[in-house]
Amino acid sequence: MARSASAAKNMRKDARRHLQIKSQLRTLRTAMRRVREASTAEEGAEAMKTAQCLLDRAGRKRIVHPNTADRLKSRLAARIRERG
Repeated sequence: MARSASAAKNMRKDARRHLQIKSQLRTLRTAMRRVREASTAEEGAEAMKTAQCLLDRAGRKRIVHPNTADRLKSRLAARIRERG
């Protein structure tokens, strides 16, 4: 339990921030799943555009580490190249 008003406010802010980050991660994971499950290379390329944008944003905002975002983009692109 928070002892001061500022600590209580920080706890409320952390809870809101946690929900935002959780939502952004869920959106990101869904986009990456759509790339992996694409049946054709064209479908995969369209899904990759969305996933790449979301990964870049997540890396910039430090939702995921920037190097992790780059690695995930690389692996998704390699999967699309395999199909094409």
